[in-house]
Amino acid sequence: MLDLVASGSYPGGMRSVGLKTLKNKLSEYVRLAASGETVLVTDRDRVVAELTPPRAERSPLLADALLAESVRRGWLTPPALASGNPPARAPVAPLRVLLEELAQDRSER
Repeated sequence: MLDLVASGSYPGGMRSVGLKTLKNKLSEYVRLAASGETVLVTDRDRVVAELTPPRAERSPLLADALLAESVRRGWLTPPALASGNPPARAPVAPLRVLLEELAQDRSER
């Protein structure tokens, strides 16, 4: 059964669910959150987590969302120039030189 939390302490109507019920009906509560509802997760009548709908600016694609989160946390820096094309690459060394160095490394073993 779904319980409504008293609206005096939380904005709007929110549902609450105990851990055991959440475990047994997880997909139901995830659907509620996906449809815009916030679900408070409780353990022994103490709120321990919230299932909330994704923020409006959050990409629906996981890879895009993880990339945006990495930029937000400062783990990645977006490019200064977004030309759309990758910069031209200069070869590190000609193939002949690379093959010679590889052969030399192998002969030294």
